[in-house]
Amino acid sequence: MMHAVTPPAPRPPLPAAIWMLGFVSLLMDISSEMIHSLLPVFMVTALGVSAFTVGLIEGVAEATALIVKVFSGVLSDYWGRRKPLALLGYGMGALSKPLFALATGASSVFAARFIDRVGKGIRGAPRDALVAELAPAAARGAAFGLRQALDTVGAFVGPLLAVALMLLWANDFRAVFWVAVVPGVLAVALLLVGVREPARAVGRPAVNPIRRANLRRLPRAYWRVVVIGAVFTLARFSEAFLVLRAQQGGLPLAWVPLVLIVMNVVYALSAYPFGKLSDRVDHRVLLALGLVVLIAADTALAASNQWAWVGLGVALWGLHLGITQGLLATMVADAAPADLLGTAYGFFNLVSGVALLVASALAGLLWDQAGASVTFVVGGVFCGVALLALLATRGSPQH
Repeated sequence: MMHAVTPPAPRPPLPAAIWMLGFVSLLMDISSEMIHSLLPVFMVTALGVSAFTVGLIEGVAEATALIVKVFSGVLSDYWGRRKPLALLGYGMGALSKPLFALATGASSVFAARFIDRVGKGIRGAPRDALVAELAPAAARGAAFGLRQALDTVGAFVGPLLAVALMLLWANDFRAVFWVAVVPGVLAVALLLVGVREPARAVGRPAVNPIRRANLRRLPRAYWRVVVIGAVFTLARFSEAFLVLRAQQGGLPLAWVPLVLIVMNVVYALSAYPFGKLSDRVDHRVLLALGLVVLIAADTALAASNQWAWVGLGVALWGLHLGITQGLLATMVADAAPADLLGTAYGFFNLVSGVALLVASALAGLLWDQAGASVTFVVGGVFCGVALLALLATRGSPQH
């Protein structure tokens, strides 16, 4: 007697709220990247600041965002709600945008970046925890990949709009910065009306997530992911240096945002496929692949400031991000207890934030003292050390 072969279970569909969170990220990234794609050159050419100052501002700003995620993540676990904190964070991001248009020096740019990144920090861990809660467990990689892909579509549409407006308005940085306010406001409105948070258990007691007893519930596998995330962050400094490398090659001011467009097109196209792949294959293989790609990017960027080499390096940089960023978020969700997801993302990003500050400040110092090529060579060497350490570890971080 023959028995019918049972087909493999279909991948569960992603809820509409995951798509909405992706589009919220898309709109806010359009707003942010219209500014950030021009900001390093604006600071160097219009405000006269050094590359070290650019690196320090970028490092402190991004590190602030990652460090603040600890507190918002812990608070979202304690409160048992994610959306209000996400709304606050996106709202601060939108409100910071006019400050860039009004900036007159490095200190005012730093203040605007600080407010913007505090907002990013407040929304980051609760939003990631919300994605993990809304997504079916068997499709978490796909969910994080989709959100990252939509976020990154915004990250290349923003610079594309910046290029068009710079050409249209004869390199008027401030006018472009004012236009960036609009998609930021739209992002907040879409989150407000388009995303419903999952219902919580009635009478759920508030528990302090950072009590010693609760922190002990974060397993060794989770802390291993934290260390891996920090190593990857140390190996990859701020994208501001990609923009400055392109400008060294003579790229006209209006076309400078093309650097982030190229990077983010590759990032967007690769994030969802690699997110789906991470649901099925050994995570350590993908992590190693990401480091190999980043070594290749550093090599191309160190080789020359000619546009062909810079374009290759920037594209490989985007591919590295597509391979690794959604994967690391998925690994945190897989390793952490469900009621400590916000805290888990918060501590993960705290450690990564410190690493990013160190990496960006060091890159800026190397750039000023030894030149761009040495900066990228050192980055590549660090990637190689990280790759050897990853390959030397026993077992797989996940799967």
